[in-house]
Amino acid sequence: MTEPAVVAVVGMGYVGSCVAATLADRGLSVVGVDTDDALVDQLNRGATPLKEPGLTKLIATEVDSGRLRATTAEWACASADVVLLTIATPVRQDGSLADEHLRAACTALSANLRSGQLVILKSTVPPGTTRDVVRPLLEAGGLRTGTDFALAYAPERLAEGTALHDLRTLPVVVGGFDPYSTRLAADFLHSSLGTPTLPQQSLEAAEIVKLADNWWIDLNIALANELAMFCDLYGVDVLDVITAANAIPKGDGHVNILRPSVGVGGSCLTKDPWMVWQSARRHGLEITTAPTGREVNQRMPGYTARLILDDLATRGVPPAEATVAVLGLAFKNDTGDLRATPTEPVVAALRATGVRVRVHDPLVDPVRAHQTFGLPVTDTVEEAVRGAHCVALLAMHRQFQAVDFARLPVAESCLVLDGRAYLSKEKIATLERLGYTYRGIGR
Repeated sequence: MTEPAVVAVVGMGYVGSCVAATLADRGLSVVGVDTDDALVDQLNRGATPLKEPGLTKLIATEVDSGRLRATTAEWACASADVVLLTIATPVRQDGSLADEHLRAACTALSANLRSGQLVILKSTVPPGTTRDVVRPLLEAGGLRTGTDFALAYAPERLAEGTALHDLRTLPVVVGGFDPYSTRLAADFLHSSLGTPTLPQQSLEAAEIVKLADNWWIDLNIALANELAMFCDLYGVDVLDVITAANAIPKGDGHVNILRPSVGVGGSCLTKDPWMVWQSARRHGLEITTAPTGREVNQRMPGYTARLILDDLATRGVPPAEATVAVLGLAFKNDTGDLRATPTEPVVAALRATGVRVRVHDPLVDPVRAHQTFGLPVTDTVEEAVRGAHCVALLAMHRQFQAVDFARLPVAESCLVLDGRAYLSKEKIATLERLGYTYRGIGR
């Protein structure tokens, strides 16, 4: 297709902001549409509440250049050649899609849709959503899919912390309502992002690709977590086992067991397997691996808390007299994202036994962290660990690499609980020489 004059991005959350800023940086004129007045005002000042590396600077640059602006006016979509839908798609308690925001966005877009536009849904959805939910809502305005406008699905596959790089390098999956929609969307995505595209034969195929990715990741981590608990029974370091196991060629690559941790968090891995499970059940198929992976990973915060409590018991420290310092509250290293963070249930489990817990994370919003954990965030590592019987590394940010354990004002007998740091054997030996006890997940 010819280079579009204007792209509208509907939903300026994490995905929408990253996509909009990247497209503007690639030379396109982009308007971000969102219902949040405060967010729109912040974006138009060249700022963002998101902490994705490089995003704030990119948004500021593109707003200043005039290529990126934001608005709450839904009619702004009418002037766009391409409309990207990047709406939040959470799941309900039963695993079904909570599609209220998606439906509202599509209904609003239908009133502003014009002939010749290309609409691409990027939100993660169950198979059939683009065809059976999005399409009829868009057609309610009188235009017809495949005749008056093109419709495609191209899932976001970004990893938090590397999103801007991923947008410029990862192949883009795309499936259209018809061959013309697929080709039009593939051409646009390839020309606008400069990345290869992976066209699929249908909307549903493209929808399933995203779910398959996260289904696999969550299940693989569940395997790693149970392998870690299994290794712990025999005093074996799970990372040694994983390294050796992954050396075996299999298929087009190698065995690829991921690493265990305190648990899985974020907005994708914690919900996408439930989309798979619920979608299959609606068609009479009982999927077992998706809920099994979820069950395993949801147990890990409790397992982690038990490691700490068992160590305290071994040393004869009653929970009511114990202090645990938690360093790293986010669900992922080097981010400040608290969505579904597994650290929260670890803290809750410890506090339920009477343990005094202090928390510290230089990357999180302290107000939101206080709301999530019910505890104030300490200003420094030293304040968090003062007199602590355990230092729990539950998100190993780069800032923590420089922590001098020899100078920390911890209790005389102190455990270092490694929930996501994956400390080297050399570092572990140094800690033990300093008088610390070390425990990891499967280590």
